[in-house]
Amino acid sequence: MIRKNQRFLSKLYMLFDILCILVAFGAAWWVKFISNYLDGDSALPYSTYVMWGVIYGVIVLAIGSMSSLYSFHRKKRFADEVIRILQTHGISLFILLGMLFFFKQIHISREFLAVFIMISAMLTVIYRYSVKVILRSARQKGFNKQFILILGAGTLGKKFYSNLRNYPEMGYDVVGFLDDQATWDVQEECKFKPILGTLNDLENLLSECLVDEVIIALPLDAHHKFASIINTCEKAGVRTLIIPDFFDYLPSRPYFDNFAGMPMINVRDIPLDVMRNRVFKRTFDIVFAILAIVITSPVLLLVSLGIKLTSPGPIIFKQERVGLNRRNFNMYKFRSMKVSSEETSDTVWTTENDPRKTRFGSFLRKTSLDELPQFFNVLFGHMSVVGPRPERPFFVEQFKEEIPKYMVKHHVRPGITGWAQSNGLRGDTSIEERIRLDIFYIENWSLLFDIKIIWKTIWNGFINKNAY
Repeated sequence: MIRKNQRFLSKLYMLFDILCILVAFGAAWWVKFISNYLDGDSALPYSTYVMWGVIYGVIVLAIGSMSSLYSFHRKKRFADEVIRILQTHGISLFILLGMLFFFKQIHISREFLAVFIMISAMLTVIYRYSVKVILRSARQKGFNKQFILILGAGTLGKKFYSNLRNYPEMGYDVVGFLDDQATWDVQEECKFKPILGTLNDLENLLSECLVDEVIIALPLDAHHKFASIINTCEKAGVRTLIIPDFFDYLPSRPYFDNFAGMPMINVRDIPLDVMRNRVFKRTFDIVFAILAIVITSPVLLLVSLGIKLTSPGPIIFKQERVGLNRRNFNMYKFRSMKVSSEETSDTVWTTENDPRKTRFGSFLRKTSLDELPQFFNVLFGHMSVVGPRPERPFFVEQFKEEIPKYMVKHHVRPGITGWAQSNGLRGDTSIEERIRLDIFYIENWSLLFDIKIIWKTIWNGFINKNAY
């Protein structure tokens, strides 16, 4: 069981981190001082570099231990683990540079340090990901299980059990339910684990059965029993998690705020509300947009020429869209339709055989080449490379009345592509499903997630049968 081997696995991870640092040290030494890739002779003896390499390894282990790098949570996203690895190596490098300055080790090669740190962090990420994949595979085959007891066999408990079965790679096995009133009918007996007794049987069950976590899935009218249940679980050394009966109103990753000395659940957790995340994303957007414009500049010229030769009118089509914080902006696209009134373009949905489209425009829309000018929107700060797709004000007013949580998408900058679009939800597809994926993206944003969406968009191709 993981619970029994937790310390052993932590030490094993530390050992592998040390091995990564050793391999990175050897590789950096070879690149800098032996190969022809980076010319340079060492002004210091090899033993000095070894000493500082050992010091760096000790710093990484110390910072990693303090930042929970060696604690295991199978519920944790790998993106969070990558961020923690990069933070650990970043802080360790800062401490190492401070020590080098203090001890006046000015002759340590900066190129060596750069290669050493980059390879060390990269190897750590690679082996951690490999371990995660192996563990997921093992859990799906029935190994490395953790056992859960669900308190409450009502709607909440049954929904949690059904959802948990969709994630076999997490390695959780439900031993059963406890409930004071519910009983299974014949159909439910086949679908769910058995009801093992009432809530009064909790203490005896925890002493007789191996249970790692207790999930409290009781209705609000059973709130008065929570204190007794939690005390019983903590006495048995079992972790307790509570599913609030109002969970439908909470985000996918809720967190607690502290307001006036009281803990409060934040109903909408948005990572991009944090300043450093906004800075990282905006920097990435600017760099990516500039590179995209430079790389596609021949295509931009050819498309502009094609539009000018095939139909009269402007090359660029500007259309009002709703963006960040419900502010309107003009989104740029290559013109793919005949020139029409502003009212028509702002209030009429494009259809498959829309007579307004030009022949060349149909090609542009199918291949998504009409979207390329939006990289200028990114530079101007109207849009992001990745985010929910913006919509026209006329349809926003319509959808916000018809689709729950539609307006949540305006908490972040709209994007050229998004999680919904990379999953094939473009053009004439379900608005409800798009909003569900947009909200998931908003609540789970990370730079790695953005890169994944961009890669998935490129991998799936730009041609879309639903783009009219």
